[in-house]
Amino acid sequence: MIKFFLTVSGWTLISRFAGLFRDLMMAAYLGTGVIAEAFQAAFSLPNLFRRFFAEGAFNLAFVPLYTKKLATQDGNEEFASQALSTLAGILILLTIISQLFMPYFVYAMASGFEGNDRFELAVELSRIIFPYIIFISLTALFSGILNSHRHFIAAAAAPVILNIILILSMILSIKMGWDTGVTLSWGVFCAGIAQMGLVYIAVRRLGVKLTLQMPKFTPDIKKLFLLAIPAIFTGGVVQINLLVGRQVASYFEGAFAWLYYADRLYQLPLGVVGIAIGIVLLPELSRTLINKNSTDGQNAFNRALEFSLLLTIPSAIALIIVPLSLISVLFERGAFTNADSISTAHALAIYGLGLPAFVLQKVLQPLYFAREDTKSPFKFALIAMLLNVGLAIGLSFYIGFLAAAIGTSISSWAMIFLLWNGCKKMGKSSQIDTRLKHNLPFIIISSILMGFIIYIVQYFLNNSLHTPNIRYIMLIILILSGIISYVFFIILFGVVSKKDLKGLTRG
Repeated sequence: MIKFFLTVSGWTLISRFAGLFRDLMMAAYLGTGVIAEAFQAAFSLPNLFRRFFAEGAFNLAFVPLYTKKLATQDGNEEFASQALSTLAGILILLTIISQLFMPYFVYAMASGFEGNDRFELAVELSRIIFPYIIFISLTALFSGILNSHRHFIAAAAAPVILNIILILSMILSIKMGWDTGVTLSWGVFCAGIAQMGLVYIAVRRLGVKLTLQMPKFTPDIKKLFLLAIPAIFTGGVVQINLLVGRQVASYFEGAFAWLYYADRLYQLPLGVVGIAIGIVLLPELSRTLINKNSTDGQNAFNRALEFSLLLTIPSAIALIIVPLSLISVLFERGAFTNADSISTAHALAIYGLGLPAFVLQKVLQPLYFAREDTKSPFKFALIAMLLNVGLAIGLSFYIGFLAAAIGTSISSWAMIFLLWNGCKKMGKSSQIDTRLKHNLPFIIISSILMGFIIYIVQYFLNNSLHTPNIRYIMLIILILSGIISYVFFIILFGVVSKKDLKGLTRG
């Protein structure tokens, strides 16, 4: 299973680096100005609904049911076709409604934009971008089918296409003198079609034949909705958390962009680790439950948990200790000023505190979804949402836009507490095994020691990190010092052995 984690993580890493390069270009040419914030708000809108419907509720309900039908050879293609047709119908209807009421959608996303140029531009760009939700949501459904068959490459590679097309769109807009915001928006639209095409071809090559048909409320679709509705509310709660953060940020000039760039940077380890685990773990746990194999289920859960902590804890400490070095070297050029770097770094450090919680949710939630329990995560998410709203809005009067990041991080840890407490009744498959109990303290110690080393290295490289011609090399040295020292310590403490490393490469 580790091999599958690494496959998805590898492609996700490529995608995130391509996305980082895209954001570097955007920061340099657009900074935190009107076009940047309008595009980010417009792009956030279909992504919000995508996570709400496809990658969230629909897929979390679909994958366990499809995996069960696949294991029993009980009409998996017909079920997938029914799900495809139903989802497509919902998405087309949503897109039509959004075009008619787009100003209200944008207001719900960023009410602080009202009354200035950002609002009208965000509405214009949102109308272009929003149909992206159709293509990317169907991409998520096709990806769920591929993941259930243990075919991960095409689905993991698809996001790379988006970043490549957006980079090319930005280059074209600069070279041809086109409107950058409009060009990027049409780039998103085209990328959605390309991503959907890639995974659909992979599904066809797998031999799964799908047909579009009139949506029917069959017993299978009824069961899908019964599972999906609580998950929709769960996804809705999570998206409300994000929405609250954006609303708070929209009332502080530049803050929407600061939080966006901080979010993009902490999303790098979150995507590489958390998303990979979520993609692989759900069908794997569903399969072990079908086979009633609690030992394999426990091993799958513990290896996912160990893999996530092994990579996430040191990443979190790095984001907390050296956020300004990362932000200033990566983004500070052109329209992105030193003041922007400082504000973004503060947000990044706070997100770093919540990073392990963000990843652990991806590990713990599949324990519930694999058991077709979507109600419990909803209850927990609702409690976490109320906490987030209270903190983000309440603290914003005292500490400004950083309240959004604080609310997100603290509420995520509250969610982990609730998910973990709820797992106790699931039996052996959710229990911590001896290997993880032994390794976890040493993972934490190794991460702290690594943090101390990169702090010292940063101190000696401080001036060089702000010198234009050599700062990139200095940042690489800083990052390598962290990686090398961390690997040294986890080997020293026996967390990872040469045998384990060989096992990772061989799967």
